[in-house]
Amino acid sequence: MGSKNKLKRFRENETFSNVVQPSREELVDGTFPLKGKWNSDFFKNDNPIVVELGCGKGEYSVGLAEKYPDKNFIGIDIKGARFWRGAKTALEDNLDNVGFMRTQIELIEYAFAKAEIDEIWITFPDPQIKYKRTKHRMTNTEFLQKYKNVLKEDGCVNLKTDSEFMHGYTLGLLHGEGHEILEANHNVYKNEYSPEEVVGIQTFYEKQYLEQGKPITYIKFRVK
Repeated sequence: MGSKNKLKRFRENETFSNVVQPSREELVDGTFPLKGKWNSDFFKNDNPIVVELGCGKGEYSVGLAEKYPDKNFIGIDIKGARFWRGAKTALEDNLDNVGFMRTQIELIEYAFAKAEIDEIWITFPDPQIKYKRTKHRMTNTEFLQKYKNVLKEDGCVNLKTDSEFMHGYTLGLLHGEGHEILEANHNVYKNEYSPEEVVGIQTFYEKQYLEQGKPITYIKFRVK
């Protein structure tokens, strides 16, 4: 994507009513006004809040919002030029139950109050295979504790990935740390019992993975 195109998208994002772009300082110093008030001030309802981390173009967040109008969805990514597409689609389709936030995922505890989120989706994250990149894996111990702090007591995390490494790493960690695994599937499209929200929405890259014959894996779990 050209730099001019990126700048155009950044400018458009600033005009979108469904996009929130807090500064790091605003989050860390506790002045972010939506923390603890996403339901009342952003969505203006009491529906469950579902967050997608690393939402990319926002296809999954928008797809979930279309399927579940009685839930609120927030796609989070640091790359605003990517989720511009999802935000624009949501506005064009009058989907008022989905929004987007530009921030780093490690700041999630500053963006949401304790137990403010009902569910988290992590869709096709970078597996960060090299050992020195372990701290960046979105299902490592540190991240799991961050998720626990913002999730409701019975809240769950969904991981959908084409990476067998990420799938195996996460399963091993969950078992080792005693978290509750609700579902684990090595190939969702070959399992007739796969949940509709797992197989009913496909991102641009997911379609490419499927064309390449890559199995798509899925884990649903609760952090203990």
